[in-house]
Amino acid sequence: MDLNFIVFGVYPYIALAVLVIGSVLRFDREQYTWRTGSSQLLRRKQLMLGSVLFHLGILAIFGGHFVGLLTPIAVWDFLGVSHSFKQMLAIVAGGVAGAACLVGGCLLLHRRVFDPRIRQNSSFGDTAILAILLAQLCLGLATIPLSLGHLDGHQMIKFMTWAQGIFTLNPASAGFVADVHWIFKAHLTLGLTIILIFPFTRLVHMLSAPVWYLNRRGWQLVRSKRRMPVARGAGDLGQ
Repeated sequence: MDLNFIVFGVYPYIALAVLVIGSVLRFDREQYTWRTGSSQLLRRKQLMLGSVLFHLGILAIFGGHFVGLLTPIAVWDFLGVSHSFKQMLAIVAGGVAGAACLVGGCLLLHRRVFDPRIRQNSSFGDTAILAILLAQLCLGLATIPLSLGHLDGHQMIKFMTWAQGIFTLNPASAGFVADVHWIFKAHLTLGLTIILIFPFTRLVHMLSAPVWYLNRRGWQLVRSKRRMPVARGAGDLGQ
Protein backbone atom coordinates (compact mmCIF):
# COMPACT_ATOMS: atom_id res chain seq x y z
CA MET A 1 0.00 0.00 0.00
CA ASP A 2 1.73 3.19 -1.20
CA LEU A 3 1.48 6.68 0.27
CA ASN A 4 -0.59 8.03 -2.62
CA PHE A 5 -3.29 5.42 -2.00
CA ILE A 6 -3.31 6.12 1.76
CA VAL A 7 -3.63 9.89 1.30
CA PHE A 8 -6.04 9.99 -1.64
CA GLY A 9 -7.76 6.63 -1.35
CA VAL A 10 -8.15 6.08 2.40
CA TYR A 11 -7.77 9.47 4.08
CA PRO A 12 -10.84 10.96 2.31
CA TYR A 13 -13.12 8.38 3.95
CA ILE A 14 -11.57 9.00 7.37
CA ALA A 15 -12.08 12.74 6.97
CA LEU A 16 -15.69 12.37 5.80
CA ALA A 17 -16.54 9.92 8.59
CA VAL A 18 -15.13 12.26 11.26
CA LEU A 19 -16.97 15.18 9.65
CA VAL A 20 -20.37 13.48 9.82
CA ILE A 21 -20.04 11.67 13.15
CA GLY A 22 -18.19 14.52 14.88
CA SER A 23 -20.70 17.15 13.73
CA VAL A 24 -23.69 15.08 14.86
CA LEU A 25 -22.15 14.37 18.27
CA ARG A 26 -21.18 17.98 18.84
CA PHE A 27 -24.62 19.26 17.90
CA ASP A 28 -26.25 16.68 20.15
CA ARG A 29 -24.02 17.09 23.19
CA GLU A 30 -22.51 20.59 23.00
CA GLN A 31 -25.04 22.79 21.28
CA TYR A 32 -23.99 25.89 23.20
CA THR A 33 -20.51 25.65 21.65
CA TRP A 34 -22.10 25.63 18.18
CA ARG A 35 -21.51 29.30 17.47
CA THR A 36 -19.25 31.74 15.62
CA GLY A 37 -17.74 33.35 18.71
CA SER A 38 -17.95 36.78 17.11
CA SER A 39 -15.74 39.61 18.37
CA GLN A 40 -17.76 42.27 16.58
CA LEU A 41 -18.09 44.51 19.62
CA LEU A 42 -14.33 44.83 20.03
CA ARG A 43 -13.33 46.21 16.62
CA ARG A 44 -16.20 46.50 14.18
CA LYS A 45 -14.85 48.42 11.18
CA GLN A 46 -12.04 46.05 10.19
CA LEU A 47 -14.23 43.06 11.02
CA MET A 48 -16.98 44.12 8.61
CA LEU A 49 -14.66 44.66 5.64
CA GLY A 50 -12.66 41.51 6.28
CA SER A 51 -15.73 39.40 7.05
CA VAL A 52 -17.60 40.44 3.89
CA LEU A 53 -14.63 39.76 1.61
CA PHE A 54 -13.78 36.50 3.37
CA HIS A 55 -17.29 35.06 3.47
CA LEU A 56 -18.29 36.06 -0.06
CA GLY A 57 -15.05 34.63 -1.37
CA ILE A 58 -15.22 31.38 0.54
CA LEU A 59 -18.87 30.79 -0.40
CA ALA A 60 -18.01 31.27 -4.07
CA ILE A 61 -15.01 28.94 -3.75
CA PHE A 62 -16.99 26.27 -1.92
CA GLY A 63 -19.83 26.43 -4.44
CA GLY A 64 -17.43 26.31 -7.36
CA HIS A 65 -15.53 23.33 -5.97
CA PHE A 66 -18.73 21.47 -5.08
CA VAL A 67 -20.36 21.95 -8.49
CA GLY A 68 -17.16 21.68 -10.48
CA LEU A 69 -15.86 18.50 -8.88
CA LEU A 70 -19.05 16.56 -8.23
CA THR A 71 -21.12 17.31 -11.34
CA PRO A 72 -20.74 14.29 -13.65
CA ILE A 73 -18.73 14.96 -16.78
CA ALA A 74 -21.65 13.67 -18.87
CA VAL A 75 -23.79 16.54 -17.57
CA TRP A 76 -21.28 19.14 -18.75
CA ASP A 77 -21.06 17.40 -22.13
CA PHE A 78 -24.86 17.34 -22.41
CA LEU A 79 -24.98 21.09 -21.66
CA GLY A 80 -22.36 21.74 -24.31
CA VAL A 81 -19.78 23.09 -21.87
CA SER A 82 -16.32 22.21 -23.14
CA HIS A 83 -13.55 21.14 -20.79
CA SER A 84 -11.37 24.05 -21.85
CA PHE A 85 -14.14 26.60 -21.16
CA LYS A 86 -14.82 25.05 -17.77
CA GLN A 87 -11.11 25.13 -16.97
CA MET A 88 -10.83 28.83 -17.86
CA LEU A 89 -14.00 29.64 -15.91
CA ALA A 90 -12.56 27.89 -12.86
CA ILE A 91 -9.29 29.82 -13.19
CA VAL A 92 -10.93 33.25 -13.54
CA ALA A 93 -13.78 32.83 -11.07
CA GLY A 94 -11.63 30.92 -8.60
CA GLY A 95 -8.84 33.47 -8.87
CA VAL A 96 -11.13 36.44 -8.18
CA ALA A 97 -12.94 34.71 -5.32
CA GLY A 98 -9.67 33.40 -3.89
CA ALA A 99 -8.02 36.82 -3.96
CA ALA A 100 -11.00 38.47 -2.25
CA CYS A 101 -11.11 35.71 0.35
CA LEU A 102 -7.37 35.98 0.98
CA VAL A 103 -7.52 39.75 1.53
CA GLY A 104 -10.48 39.37 3.87
CA GLY A 105 -8.84 36.53 5.74
CA CYS A 106 -5.61 38.49 6.21
CA LEU A 107 -7.62 41.39 7.67
CA LEU A 108 -9.36 39.02 10.08
CA LEU A 109 -6.12 37.30 11.08
CA HIS A 110 -4.32 40.62 11.59
CA ARG A 111 -7.19 41.76 13.77
CA ARG A 112 -7.04 38.63 15.95
CA VAL A 113 -3.27 38.60 16.32
CA PHE A 114 -2.41 42.28 16.72
CA ASP A 115 -5.38 43.68 18.63
CA PRO A 116 -4.64 42.96 22.34
CA ARG A 117 -8.29 42.80 23.42
CA ILE A 118 -9.32 40.47 20.60
CA ARG A 119 -6.23 38.30 21.12
CA GLN A 120 -7.14 37.84 24.78
CA ASN A 121 -10.68 36.87 23.83
CA SER A 122 -9.62 34.43 21.10
CA SER A 123 -8.80 30.80 21.64
CA PHE A 124 -5.88 29.04 19.97
CA GLY A 125 -8.38 27.21 17.77
CA ASP A 126 -9.94 30.47 16.52
CA THR A 127 -6.60 31.75 15.27
CA ALA A 128 -5.30 28.38 14.07
CA ILE A 129 -8.28 27.54 11.85
CA LEU A 130 -8.09 30.98 10.22
CA ALA A 131 -4.37 30.50 9.55
CA ILE A 132 -5.05 27.04 8.07
CA LEU A 133 -7.73 28.44 5.78
CA LEU A 134 -5.35 31.15 4.59
CA ALA A 135 -2.68 28.53 3.88
CA GLN A 136 -5.24 26.58 1.86
CA LEU A 137 -6.15 29.72 -0.08
CA CYS A 138 -2.49 30.34 -0.89
CA LEU A 139 -2.12 26.78 -2.16
CA GLY A 140 -5.27 27.16 -4.23
CA LEU A 141 -4.04 30.39 -5.83
CA ALA A 142 -0.66 28.74 -6.44
CA THR A 143 -2.38 26.14 -8.62
CA ILE A 144 -3.56 28.81 -11.09
CA PRO A 145 -0.23 29.15 -12.98
CA LEU A 146 -0.09 25.36 -13.22
CA SER A 147 -3.67 25.21 -14.51
CA LEU A 148 -2.83 27.81 -17.18
CA GLY A 149 -0.51 25.20 -18.64
CA HIS A 150 -3.41 22.74 -19.02
CA LEU A 151 -6.12 24.81 -20.69
CA ASP A 152 -7.42 21.74 -22.50
CA GLY A 153 -9.08 20.73 -19.21
CA HIS A 154 -7.38 17.34 -19.07
CA GLN A 155 -5.87 18.04 -15.64
CA MET A 156 -9.24 19.17 -14.29
CA ILE A 157 -10.84 15.92 -15.46
CA LYS A 158 -8.45 14.01 -13.22
CA PHE A 159 -9.67 15.85 -10.12
CA MET A 160 -13.32 15.45 -11.10
CA THR A 161 -12.86 11.72 -11.66
CA TRP A 162 -11.03 11.38 -8.34
CA ALA A 163 -13.68 13.26 -6.33
CA GLN A 164 -16.58 11.45 -7.94
CA GLY A 165 -14.76 8.15 -7.52
CA ILE A 166 -14.49 8.75 -3.76
CA PHE A 167 -18.26 9.18 -3.47
CA THR A 168 -18.98 6.17 -5.69
CA LEU A 169 -16.54 4.00 -3.69
CA ASN A 170 -14.22 3.44 -6.64
CA PRO A 171 -11.09 1.70 -5.25
CA ALA A 172 -9.02 3.08 -8.13
CA SER A 173 -9.76 6.73 -7.26
CA ALA A 174 -6.31 7.49 -5.83
CA GLY A 175 -4.67 6.57 -9.11
CA PHE A 176 -6.35 9.44 -10.95
CA VAL A 177 -4.26 12.04 -9.09
CA ALA A 178 -1.07 10.02 -8.71
CA ASP A 179 0.91 12.02 -11.28
CA VAL A 180 -0.35 15.58 -10.63
CA HIS A 181 1.94 18.35 -9.39
CA TRP A 182 2.79 18.35 -5.69
CA ILE A 183 1.05 21.72 -5.18
CA PHE A 184 -2.23 20.14 -6.28
CA LYS A 185 -1.60 17.24 -3.92
CA ALA A 186 -0.83 19.60 -1.03
CA HIS A 187 -4.03 21.53 -1.78
CA LEU A 188 -6.10 18.35 -1.77
CA THR A 189 -4.46 17.01 1.39
CA LEU A 190 -4.94 20.22 3.36
CA GLY A 191 -8.52 20.39 2.12
CA LEU A 192 -9.17 16.90 3.47
CA THR A 193 -7.54 17.91 6.76
CA ILE A 194 -9.89 20.89 7.06
CA ILE A 195 -12.82 18.50 6.57
CA LEU A 196 -11.34 16.26 9.28
CA ILE A 197 -11.02 19.01 11.92
CA PHE A 198 -14.23 20.81 10.88
CA PRO A 199 -16.44 19.44 13.72
CA PHE A 200 -13.96 20.63 16.36
CA THR A 201 -13.76 24.26 15.17
CA ARG A 202 -16.00 27.30 14.95
CA LEU A 203 -16.62 26.39 11.29
CA VAL A 204 -19.58 24.26 12.38
CA HIS A 205 -21.77 27.36 12.30
CA MET A 206 -21.77 26.95 8.50
CA LEU A 207 -24.06 23.94 8.89
CA SER A 208 -26.87 25.67 10.74
CA ALA A 209 -29.33 28.47 10.20
CA PRO A 210 -30.31 30.73 13.13
CA VAL A 211 -33.61 28.85 13.51
CA TRP A 212 -31.74 25.84 14.91
CA TYR A 213 -30.84 27.83 18.00
CA LEU A 214 -34.51 27.98 18.95
CA ASN A 215 -34.59 24.24 19.50
CA ARG A 216 -31.33 23.72 21.39
CA ARG A 217 -31.56 21.36 24.32
CA GLY A 218 -30.19 22.35 27.66
CA TRP A 219 -31.10 24.66 30.48
CA GLN A 220 -30.03 28.18 31.14
CA LEU A 221 -29.79 29.24 34.75
CA VAL A 222 -31.38 32.64 35.18
CA ARG A 223 -31.26 34.22 38.62
CA SER A 224 -33.70 36.92 39.57
CA LYS A 225 -32.34 40.08 41.10
CA ARG A 226 -32.90 40.28 44.84
CA ARG A 227 -34.17 43.58 46.09
CA MET A 228 -31.58 44.97 48.46
CA PRO A 229 -32.91 46.22 51.83
CA VAL A 230 -32.97 49.96 52.06
CA ALA A 231 -30.97 51.34 54.99
CA ARG A 232 -33.05 53.73 57.05
CA GLY A 233 -31.70 56.32 59.37
CA ALA A 234 -32.80 56.84 62.97
CA GLY A 235 -34.93 59.78 61.94
CA ASP A 236 -36.89 57.58 59.54
CA LEU A 237 -38.04 55.06 62.12
CA GLY A 238 -41.13 56.94 63.10
CA GLN A 239 -42.26 57.66 59.56
